[in-house]
Amino acid sequence: MTVRHVLFGTYTKKTSKGIYEADFDDQTGQLSNAKDVFSATNPTYFALSKANKLYAVDKRGDQGGVAALDNSKRPMTEIGANMSDGSTPAYIGVDEERQLVFAGYYHRGTVESYKIQADGSLKLQDTWQNEGSGPRPEQQSSHVHFANLTPDNRLVVVDLGTDEVVTFDVADDGKLTEVARYEATTGFGPRHIRFSKDGHYAYLLGELSSLLSVLKYNKEDGTFDHLMTASTIPTDWDDHNGAAAIRVSADNRFIYTSNRGHDTIAVFKVENMGSEIELIQNISVEGSFPRDMTFDPEEKFLVVPNQETDNVTVFARDEESGELTLVQEDFVIPEGVRVAFED
Repeated sequence: MTVRHVLFGTYTKKTSKGIYEADFDDQTGQLSNAKDVFSATNPTYFALSKANKLYAVDKRGDQGGVAALDNSKRPMTEIGANMSDGSTPAYIGVDEERQLVFAGYYHRGTVESYKIQADGSLKLQDTWQNEGSGPRPEQQSSHVHFANLTPDNRLVVVDLGTDEVVTFDVADDGKLTEVARYEATTGFGPRHIRFSKDGHYAYLLGELSSLLSVLKYNKEDGTFDHLMTASTIPTDWDDHNGAAAIRVSADNRFIYTSNRGHDTIAVFKVENMGSEIELIQNISVEGSFPRDMTFDPEEKFLVVPNQETDNVTVFARDEESGELTLVQEDFVIPEGVRVAFED
């Protein structure tokens, strides 16, 4: 048995104090020993670098931004913070090769790129502002919900408000140059994107539409072409649902997405070298409002925090069928949103 450590980002609207850590038994899939390791306001997302620095969303008064933390210490210690007037980011990504950090701001409709300094702190290098809107009430302006790397080290930005996926070339100093723009179906409400292992295909999740699209990624110019789309929920579900996170298994045979409202994990089988998907399972999260989720390092388990019910659900994953089986449902993390293994 190996005990691994898992970090959870949370909202702090009720009882949560910030970022939590828990132990994970990699044989049984059981979580235990939750403790708060950094106090912050609504650290809903974070990214961990290979240098063991954690870059977390933070809110301080009327300012929002990214806090740089030393994850080797308990409690974590702050290295620095890049704050500015306005709301907090929705997503943070780390570029190890160029030593950059990207932050996508949902309410501002912006992307910021930072250079990682020698001590792990951040220096702002560039800011990109999107404009536009969509037909749904949630799309009155640009809402960047994802900003991270393509397999060939471009930056891909997903905008829920404008139904767009924007591709950038990234300079070593973090300067961004737009190279392509993909338009999803009107009202699709794209939230997150992930890529196939070979980098030929991308899987774009629509929060507002509860749809998962397969796109062909063209490395020559950073463009995307639509191939097919499937629903993350049953056809007879009429109540509200918002799709949230995507995870692709390392063997590229299965895709997992979270449903907030239907309160399930949707499991898709991947076929035809990555270009086709088929929904094979919807399994209850035994809670409400699952957002992020993650595999353990061996991908034997899937860990899912549920924001509204303050519980974390763990599923065992069948590597052959891809289907999930409930292992644990009563582990308490208040207002859990983000989850990531430290090792």
